[in-house]
Amino acid sequence: MTNFDFHSPTYFIFGEGRENETGAYVKRFGGTRVLIQYGKNSVIKSGLLDRVKASLDKEGIYYVMIGGVQPNPRDTLVYEALKMVKEHNIDFILAVGGGSVIDSSKATAVGALYDGDFWDFYSGQAVPQKALPVATVLTIAAAGSEGSPSAVITKEEGGVKRGLTCELIRPVFSVLNPALTQTLPAYQTACGVTDICAHVFERYFTNTKDVEVTDRLCEAIVKTMINETPKVLKNPDDYGARANIMWGGMVAHNDLCGVGRSQDWNSHGIEHELSGLYDVAHGAGLAVVMPSWMQYVYKHDIMRFAQMASRIFGVDMDFSNPELTALEGIRRFRAFLKSIGMPTSFEELGAKEEDIPKLVASHPVSQSGQTGGFVSLTPEDVANIYKLCKAENHI
Repeated sequence: MTNFDFHSPTYFIFGEGRENETGAYVKRFGGTRVLIQYGKNSVIKSGLLDRVKASLDKEGIYYVMIGGVQPNPRDTLVYEALKMVKEHNIDFILAVGGGSVIDSSKATAVGALYDGDFWDFYSGQAVPQKALPVATVLTIAAAGSEGSPSAVITKEEGGVKRGLTCELIRPVFSVLNPALTQTLPAYQTACGVTDICAHVFERYFTNTKDVEVTDRLCEAIVKTMINETPKVLKNPDDYGARANIMWGGMVAHNDLCGVGRSQDWNSHGIEHELSGLYDVAHGAGLAVVMPSWMQYVYKHDIMRFAQMASRIFGVDMDFSNPELTALEGIRRFRAFLKSIGMPTSFEELGAKEEDIPKLVASHPVSQSGQTGGFVSLTPEDVANIYKLCKAENHI
């Protein structure tokens, strides 16, 4: 295990009905003039937005709202939100929704106190020095953005998708009510679970030795997803299973599982180009990319993949040929994703092999030459992984 600093100051308010306390927590964390960001009509139809507004009214807190955040959130709406911040002298950003809404709110928070273009932070041209406080009322267990210092935004012109990691945008508090996820379509639930698994595996596949504690934490989260997801797909109102998935999603991405170990993040980077070009759900893209990435790199550390197969997916360890165990683990991961309704191939996503050069060209690897922490990939490697996303090339 390597040296590390770990500070995760987000205050979590977990349980049924806790969204009714949002106003009290905004006040507690210093908010007086709030910009609420949300997505489409689901938070209106469910009454959630009205409950949040009522909690702010109860505390006498001024607020304005901006809706319309899309999956793979766009820079264009962030610019609109930043105008509202200035017009209304906003001092607090509140996200009511899932990862896309939270990421859009984080971008607004970090751009609000910057004289330049907020995209400078996402393109690597500037480093944030300050931000407005941001808080969340979560409606889907997926991105883990409710507890993380990360946010991803898509630049509408060109479909470029880039991320920012900065402690300034870690939420000051997050309200987590698992019951709010009970009305989600099965596909969205499965996309969220896939994202959670991916956040774990980006940390699990490491070159760092002696990380047994975080290995076991990673394994427990993925095993929980395997156990609980079929329950909620069968019975969407299973609050207990929803609660485990929601808390697992947060733990998967606040970096508790990643401290003291090198991390990878190649699968996320490769997927970002897919969702940037085709506007597919991030979880769906990951369901296609991550098993293909595993298939491409597993020989780098066969025993780590065999460990995954044995500990998470219950594959009997073949000590005479651990490669067979490793490969079976990858097959079982892909089979799990398929069983919960996820696409697992380029064809199912609507992606095209002829677009692979375009995907690689827009990937940061084409500028840097190499990318990744577990296995360093070149542009040629990235292209080969996209090719493995075709069903005919699966193991």
